[in-house]
Amino acid sequence: MSTPDLRPAAPGSTATLRTANQRRVLDVLRAAGAEVDDAPPPTQAELARVTGLAPATVSNIIRDLAAAGLVATEPGSGRRGTVVRLAPGAGLVAGVDFGHSHVAVALGDVTGHLVAERRQRLSPTHSHTEGLAIATTLLDELLAAEGLDRTALRTVATGLPAPINQRVVAAAAILPGWVGVDALAACEEAFGVPVTVENDANLGALAEHRLGVARGEDSSFFVKISSGVGAGIVIDNRLFHGSGGAAGEIGHLTLDERGPVCRCGSRGCLEAYASVGSVLAMMADQLPGATLDDVVAAARSGNVSAQRSLEDAGRHIGWGLASVVNLMNPGVLVVGGDMARAGDLLLESVRRELRRHVLDAVATTPVALSELGRARLPGRRRAAGRGADGPAAAVGPPGPHPAVAGTGRGSGSPSRSRMVLPS
Repeated sequence: MSTPDLRPAAPGSTATLRTANQRRVLDVLRAAGAEVDDAPPPTQAELARVTGLAPATVSNIIRDLAAAGLVATEPGSGRRGTVVRLAPGAGLVAGVDFGHSHVAVALGDVTGHLVAERRQRLSPTHSHTEGLAIATTLLDELLAAEGLDRTALRTVATGLPAPINQRVVAAAAILPGWVGVDALAACEEAFGVPVTVENDANLGALAEHRLGVARGEDSSFFVKISSGVGAGIVIDNRLFHGSGGAAGEIGHLTLDERGPVCRCGSRGCLEAYASVGSVLAMMADQLPGATLDDVVAAARSGNVSAQRSLEDAGRHIGWGLASVVNLMNPGVLVVGGDMARAGDLLLESVRRELRRHVLDAVATTPVALSELGRARLPGRRRAAGRGADGPAAAVGPPGPHPAVAGTGRGSGSPSRSRMVLPS
């Protein structure tokens, strides 16, 4: 079976145009699969209308993608009435999420359905080789449970909670054992398949833009609040990385230059007031040894100190997000990460402080909880190699470095079991 070559070609070449057109068709199929599960898949005629491509061009693209096993077709009314959907049997994709003290591995089919997930704690000082060894073990165990091995994988995407500048991890605050590492080379060597490496908050922003509450917005801002505080930015439907890959480090916005020392070396950073660690520190005397879930449960049960700790965190987040809204005017602010599990206990104060500190013209900017977050599997779906069924959700073209985002960094709100592939 031949696979369409979607790798970058020379600018202005015929191959470049063909690749761009294939991506346009795949993007529409991806979006169609992200709709409600009982929505009918598009026809070739509808694909032509939505993409703006000539019907004959769409027919040729569908023929090539079907030959590669990436799409499935069903006869309709006439040749252009043929129904097209992403092919669930096209293979598997994996997402690997590294955090300050954990690694999570998720396995899904290319239609976006989550097959399985495993998670394991790591030492906060783990080296990149130690972390990758554990991740590959988890991945192999998930594949073996489906009767498969890595030959079934199309790609692996890895999310890291750090700025990544030209493939190199550029900051040591969260992942000291990764700083200076060529993350792409290390991951490709470990997994043995094409890999994409991206900042995890960026992957969260992309997932929300494609499948979550930011769908339909040209510009959005996703803030992940867990051990650290980071953000992913979408502007004009594209991730914004900045010139050195460090865009979105909102956690190091200075709120008080005389405030507590942050692990970045500065004082009074937002992260020092609004991370999970800051909430647990506030509650250390009253709830010694408590987890974030313990604090949230106590707050929901009426513990006023627990309520205040979450309210204070939300207040500082609102201050920080007010600067973002005044500066970039996003269509929506999305809150994810572990702290999102606090729900309105956190968001009420976020929204209140946001309104206090933004211009009237942007005071109605919505603040929403992530719809995705860490997947909770309501039921296992069969792996793609076994003929999983269901509607298409998201698939990246089979180039050298497609990526998966999905379980990503946001482990906050209850989620739909979906994976999304950035193109």
